[in-house]
Amino acid sequence: MYESERQQIIDVGIALDRYRLISLSGGNVSMRIGGHILVTPSGMSYETLVPSDVVVMDPKGKVIEGERRPSVDTVALLHIYSNMPDVNAVIHTHQPYATAVGLILDELPAFCTTLVNATLGAVTVAPYSSAASLDMGVRTVQYIGDKRAVILRNHGVVTLGPTLKDALYAAVYLEDASRSWCAARAMGTPRILTPEQVAEAVESFRHYGQGRK
Repeated sequence: MYESERQQIIDVGIALDRYRLISLSGGNVSMRIGGHILVTPSGMSYETLVPSDVVVMDPKGKVIEGERRPSVDTVALLHIYSNMPDVNAVIHTHQPYATAVGLILDELPAFCTTLVNATLGAVTVAPYSSAASLDMGVRTVQYIGDKRAVILRNHGVVTLGPTLKDALYAAVYLEDASRSWCAARAMGTPRILTPEQVAEAVESFRHYGQGRK
């Protein structure tokens, strides 16, 4: 069941490792499809996974297919999916620069086009929530607003979107932007995009690539 989608989840996990957004088996990748939630297993490196390792469950968390124990953050992921009906993919990482920003700021401003393209604007920093807790999902829903990323203070990042690609782009470009922000702050005060420039950047990215209309 869902073999190609399970492989997509593995491929995204490997990409997270390649872009240095996770280490070892950290974080998780999940997808909603056909009334089911697909979730990466707990404590396994993405490069070792095969499609059958990805757990298929119903929206309440009952395992439909798979022998592995799902991510310890499953309770939070299910809360996100149940409260955000337009979301079909969620990624959780411990990416270092975005996490560092969350230790200092309450919001990463909309200061560069790539950040805005992928996350749809400034990224809020939510209060601390521990791993494997419902609170992590609750904080995400409360603080993400209409954006595709939220930074969890002292913890990491959650990105999401209508597709896995959208969630992946949000995670990658958030990290790039966070790195740029840290470099800029070391030199002075970064300049922020105007609301009009933010709206233009969001709109322009809707037509990026070959499959977007």
